[in-house]
Amino acid sequence: MRRKEFIKNTLMSAAAVTIVPRHVLGGKGFTAPSDRINLGYIGTGKQASGLMRNISGTKETLVVAACDVDRKKLARFVSQAEEANAKKTSTSVKPYTHYRELLGRKDIDAVVIVTPDHWHAQIAVDAAKAGKDIYCEKPLALTIAEGRAMVEATRKYKRVFQTGSMQRSQKNFRRAVELVRNGYIGNIKEINVSVGEPVKECDLPSLPIPDYLDWDMWIGPSFYRGYNPVLAPPIEDSSWAWWRGYKGFGGGLITDWGAHMFDIVQWALDMDASGPVSFNPPNTPAAENGLSFTYANGIVVHHKPWGDGNAIQFIGTEGVIEVSRSFLRSKPENIVDIELKPSDKKIYFSDNHYQDWVNAIKNRTRPIADVEIGHRTATVCNAINIAYQLQRPLKWNPKKEVFDDPWANMMISRPYRAPWNFRDF
Repeated sequence: MRRKEFIKNTLMSAAAVTIVPRHVLGGKGFTAPSDRINLGYIGTGKQASGLMRNISGTKETLVVAACDVDRKKLARFVSQAEEANAKKTSTSVKPYTHYRELLGRKDIDAVVIVTPDHWHAQIAVDAAKAGKDIYCEKPLALTIAEGRAMVEATRKYKRVFQTGSMQRSQKNFRRAVELVRNGYIGNIKEINVSVGEPVKECDLPSLPIPDYLDWDMWIGPSFYRGYNPVLAPPIEDSSWAWWRGYKGFGGGLITDWGAHMFDIVQWALDMDASGPVSFNPPNTPAAENGLSFTYANGIVVHHKPWGDGNAIQFIGTEGVIEVSRSFLRSKPENIVDIELKPSDKKIYFSDNHYQDWVNAIKNRTRPIADVEIGHRTATVCNAINIAYQLQRPLKWNPKKEVFDDPWANMMISRPYRAPWNFRDF
């Protein structure tokens, strides 16, 4: 799609009213066509299939379009989406190979971005310009600057943006956060987070490009490198794509699982609009754990294997809380069973991350994992990777979003290949 045509279409789309409550149109029992939220999916790999099934479980949504640079994955997803639609109404799903063509459709209300991380910012900014509400998988952005641009574009175009940090809609984590915030383990002394290794340079060999894959478009705004199936597995391979482990495409397990676990730390410490003030990596070259970061209130968070994988340990002056997707436990053991008092601080919580997004779209409110929250969590993860790479202590100003180190500040953003520009909004 030509750039002028795209801008014209997006401006027209942004001006249109897409969600009109049924009571405005009148008639008891009347179901307004605009009560249906038409979705387009951008990225149709393994994660997209599961996400589509969950979001299609909400009665208001319907998939009308999908886009991918892999024609085989796109065809499979279209078939799956049409099966999900059939449970509500018979609606076909139109495939696209360029996401801007999908964004140009006026009948699409919202998009679900399930691409590799290096595409998140460009697509999200373009979607906001096109007047679409957004669900974007975590980690929100590949760089700190990209995350801030996604926030600014969302606010400028008054979009509803949910980050795919679905642990915020799970009971174990809500319970842990409320217990920590209300002082049931006393003052927090330290927090231990066990997630995997930082990002590394991509050292994979280049192999022939499959004929069903537009590899140049898969690379998109990142520096070009040759194809390897580890980065973009064929449809027959059910393993997770490991683009997430390499610079230029992902942030290692620091951002992959860290975007979940460090997000809960941010939530528990009521730091959703802020973040740490310093990062201290170990002196060991190529260390994969051992970094710590500190908040202005003195609380220290350690990235280390403390006993359970992909889990968090809150250590307070009066007890310990440990939480993951599979357990919530405490020392003393009775802490997790304490009934909260009416005077205790309650947190905003939804037990369905996808319905929460849908409700926010209908009500024009912010969802539980708003874009700013996703950005702040991704910032923690990206700053951890920067500190591991530079191997020296860094001070961070969470208000100005700058380091005290010129080299670290150069790593806040990254060069883009032409014609892509995530700041063009």
